[in-house]
Amino acid sequence: MNTLSFLNSHKDSAWSIFVTQVERVLPHLGDLTFWASTLTRPKRALIVDIPLEMDDGSVRHFEGYRVQHNLSRGPGKGGVRFHPDVTLEEVMALSAWMTVKCAALNLPFGGAKGGIRVDPASLTKKELERLTRRYTSEIGLIIGPQQDIPAPDVGTNAQVMAWMMDTYSMNVGATTTGVVTGKPVHLGGSLGRVKATGRGVFVTGRKAAERLHIDVSQARIGVQGFGNVGSVAAQLFAQEGASIIAVQDHSATLVNEQGIDIAALIAWQQARGEIRGFAGAAEVDHDAFWTLRYDILIPAALEGQITASRAERLDCRLVLEGANGPTVPQADDILRERGITVLPDVICNAGGVTVSYFEWVQDFSSFYWSENEIYQKLDAIILSAFDYVWNKSLELGVSLRTAAYAIACERILIAREERGIYP
Repeated sequence: MNTLSFLNSHKDSAWSIFVTQVERVLPHLGDLTFWASTLTRPKRALIVDIPLEMDDGSVRHFEGYRVQHNLSRGPGKGGVRFHPDVTLEEVMALSAWMTVKCAALNLPFGGAKGGIRVDPASLTKKELERLTRRYTSEIGLIIGPQQDIPAPDVGTNAQVMAWMMDTYSMNVGATTTGVVTGKPVHLGGSLGRVKATGRGVFVTGRKAAERLHIDVSQARIGVQGFGNVGSVAAQLFAQEGASIIAVQDHSATLVNEQGIDIAALIAWQQARGEIRGFAGAAEVDHDAFWTLRYDILIPAALEGQITASRAERLDCRLVLEGANGPTVPQADDILRERGITVLPDVICNAGGVTVSYFEWVQDFSSFYWSENEIYQKLDAIILSAFDYVWNKSLELGVSLRTAAYAIACERILIAREERGIYP
């Protein structure tokens, strides 16, 4: 299978990482390998130009994307990222990971992702609204509640989703709440959505720690990234008695061997947009974060953070992938050889897409669940998936990532085979 023919990728790029992950699972797919090339070729990729009138009257152009990786199991599902480093290749990989994630959780979705190469902090609120609305109109050809359902990601939030929902609704002539998830609750959003991904990291991480005989109440934890995912996971682990001894974001690396006051750090970060300057911990060099002794490490920032060189130096027992694709394949091998367990992103951070599924269902029915009901349903789904992946890993004698991919790819390719090729 000439897997890289679609795109000439750098070996450590996000897309190349995904392709390598697929190649590693092929020996476990049996006759379904006949269809495996579909996994390394996105179904549809849309590149759009977004002209934006700035507040000063000038016009700037931004490049946007929406990629639908695979729709064999249902409509596309995946976030929209506003970040200055967004590329088509990155969005392709993120859409592919969504395909695997939805299949691993057995949600009735395919994978999709979108993004605009922009620093949202450089725009005024009105500029950001105009950018979002024009982008939504440009990708409106391929999104819809039964086609492809965007959601928040890095650099976007509930307000951006409200603008997207409103723009799509105006263009089709009817209020269509189900076109996006992650909306404000009063516009059809779901309770529990904001904390869902971080909660998923905590719930699956606590289960993995139990399997590895790690006492969470005594655990030393490091968290990279302190947005919705990292901060919520850190808070929940701290409430269980764990010591969050190190936190890193784009602005600083904070260390306190006695444990950082996470509630105080969250308040500080929310007020300033960064963790730099927080008085309750020492600021150290960024690279020092990767050399501290942890029981549990939670990379919850961007992809490609655990490189081979960092994997050689890590001193921990369990890695919980709060981010998408934070561990490169070579680092995966090194961690496995060193006896460090990696709970892969497609299970560990799937709480967000699971509650997005709940939101989508609630929008169709116009019947909404309480936050407790949401969390009960969320925990049941992700823990069931966790158990299935853990047992598959033992059965096949492979890593948790390869086990998750074996389960997910089998489901995807069975759907591909049974649907056949049209025409």
